[in-house]
Amino acid sequence: MRHNKHHASLGVTVEHRRAMMSNLAVALITHGRIQTTLTKAKALRPFIEKVITKAKHAAAKTDKKDALHLRRLALSDVRDENAVTLLFNEKYKEFANRNGGYTRIYKLGARISDAAEMALIEFVKADDTGYKKSKGKKSAKAKKAKAPKSDAAPAEVAPTPEAAPEAKS
Repeated sequence: MRHNKHHASLGVTVEHRRAMMSNLAVALITHGRIQTTLTKAKALRPFIEKVITKAKHAAAKTDKKDALHLRRLALSDVRDENAVTLLFNEKYKEFANRNGGYTRIYKLGARISDAAEMALIEFVKADDTGYKKSKGKKSAKAKKAKAPKSDAAPAEVAPTPEAAPEAKS
């Protein structure tokens, strides 16, 4: 039976895939964002989110043995002591108020050489609430109720700097 066998194989052996996920996770922890293929980014997302959850749980533990156990479990996955130390000592604080969804994937288009679909995977900022949902079209009754009843022209309001969209770098 094929129970609990769902994962992205990425066309490599199990050992190669574990090493690849470990290396991608180290790069993501160290740099905050990396550019890779879309399939690798989609495979990396659950891998790194489980490691971040271990770091959050280790910070919440009062018993040092439990925290050390979680750190060693993360080290068995990531295999880079500097990256795990950085994650467990500093980076986990960015995700203290988030319940999952620590990463975001942007599609970049096809790579020129082999037309592989490229993506950018990055950590979500602590204060980022995600994209805003559109409110949809308002009904005619809502528009009439909101419209001013005076005949005078409404005063112009200068746009605030917060309302201006930020440029992506």
